[in-house]
Amino acid sequence: MNRREVLEKKKLIDEIIRNANNNSEKDHLFALLPSHFNRNGLSVYLESGIGSCLSSFKKQYIQKLLKVNMEVIYGPEEWVFEEKVKRKEMVEHDARYIFVREITGDATSTDHGGNPFVGFVQYRFVLEEEVPVTYVYELQLEERVQGKGLGKFLMQLVEVIAYENRMSAVMLTVQKGNTLAMDFYVSKLISVPVEEASQVSAVRVAQSQKRTKNSTQILETNRSSN
Repeated sequence: MNRREVLEKKKLIDEIIRNANNNSEKDHLFALLPSHFNRNGLSVYLESGIGSCLSSFKKQYIQKLLKVNMEVIYGPEEWVFEEKVKRKEMVEHDARYIFVREITGDATSTDHGGNPFVGFVQYRFVLEEEVPVTYVYELQLEERVQGKGLGKFLMQLVEVIAYENRMSAVMLTVQKGNTLAMDFYVSKLISVPVEEASQVSAVRVAQSQKRTKNSTQILETNRSSN
């Protein structure tokens, strides 16, 4: 590939990332169906959000659920640092959210009198190794709604969002100590050599150099890119 082709490719990729972020300034769930999940005795609906526009209540909820789910995984000492990192990431403008609300008459843990939150997804449109990807920073569910198919549903939704925004893959990082999460992601996806990942729907499990030495990076590519 000559210099001109390299520059043209870079320009195209930059445009894809820019358009994805601009598109998601709007409600990125509006055109996607279904936006409700009703299975295994659990009924929820979804709403979108942007990091720089979060209400105080949503910020507090995110911090609380992260602490409940992740402090035991990182350990008390490492969590002190990691919590600060996550708090900063939480409100960055590029952060995109899917909030999950349970359909119930109980409004004790809500904002604006709505149904209670039971989880959220934070993701971003970024460039990883010169490939445009949807990077899932967080997928956090309250314990009582886990094991009902909701996590799989949310990951499938993220895949649709990635495809609609011309991303080549969905990517995430998992702590090695989080065995339940590792089992969940690996069991839902198929591992293949990284050189094949751009051609088939796949998952790559590799050492993450970006997060911590105790984390594993997972990549799922779309069947057709761009």
